[in-house]
Amino acid sequence: MTELRFFALAILGVFCMDAGQTPARAADEAPNAAAQPSRLEEPHIARQAWSFTGPFGTFDNAQLQRGYQVYKEVCSNCHSMRLLSYRNLGERSGPGFSPEAVDALAAQAEVTDGPNDNGEMYQRPARASDRFRSPFPNPEAARAANKGALPPDLSVMAKARPGGPDYIYALLTGYREPPPGFQLAPGMHYNAAFPGHQIAMPPPLSDGAVTYADGTKPTLDNYAKDVAAYLMWAAEPRLEERHQMGARVIAFLIVFAVIMLLAKRAVWARFHRRPAGAA
Repeated sequence: MTELRFFALAILGVFCMDAGQTPARAADEAPNAAAQPSRLEEPHIARQAWSFTGPFGTFDNAQLQRGYQVYKEVCSNCHSMRLLSYRNLGERSGPGFSPEAVDALAAQAEVTDGPNDNGEMYQRPARASDRFRSPFPNPEAARAANKGALPPDLSVMAKARPGGPDYIYALLTGYREPPPGFQLAPGMHYNAAFPGHQIAMPPPLSDGAVTYADGTKPTLDNYAKDVAAYLMWAAEPRLEERHQMGARVIAFLIVFAVIMLLAKRAVWARFHRRPAGAA
C-alpha cells in the first residue's frame, strides 16, 4: 500500500510540474510567443448547437440531405470531395438517401472513364461506386480559374480546422464590410472568422441562393448550418457508431465497478466481524 501511495504521489507531481512553468522556462517561451502574433489574434469562433455533439449525439438525416444539396449546387463548383463516393450518401448514419436516389444523384455527374476498345478516354454518367466528381482536372486548372487561389478539398475540412463545424458556420456567415482603417489586399474579401480577416473566396451563399427540396426556409443561416453538419459527417462518418460504443463501454464499467464493490464487501466482511484480539 505504501508503494502504491508513493507511486500515485509521483505521478501527481509530474502532472503538477507540466502544468506550471518555471521562470526560466517562461522566459524561454516568451520570444516564441512574441514571434507568433497571429496565434494571439485568431478570431473568436462561437459554439453552435449541433445534434451530433455530446456523448449521445446523432446526425440529423434531413439536415445532411439539405447540406449535400447546398454543397452540390454551390460548393462543388470550386471545391472537391475526393474521399467520398456517391454510395456514401445512402449510409443510414449519414444522409440516408434511398438506393434509387443515390443512383439518380450520381447520374447527374459525368466522369471520365476508359480507355475504350479504341484506346480513348470517354465521358459517362457517374455510378454509385464512383468518387465525387472534382470540378477541375488538376490543381493548376483550379488555380487558373480562381485567380491563383487553390480551393481546398472539403472531404475532411471539418476535422482539419480548429472549431470544426463551428468554424465552417462562422466562416460562411462572417463576411462583412471591412472596418474603418482596415486595408484589404486586391482581390481579397473581409471575413470576421478567417485568420487575418482576408480571404480570397467571395461570399458563396446568400439568402435565396438554394431552394430546399423539403421547404426549409432558404436563409444564409440555414445554408451555413446544414452544409457545416454535412461536412462534419463527411469528415467523421462513424461518429454515431463511436458514440454508441462509448455508451456501451461506460455501462460496462459501471456494472463492473458495482460487481467489484460487492465482491470486495463479501470478501472482507468476515475480517471486519472478527474480534479485536483474534489471530
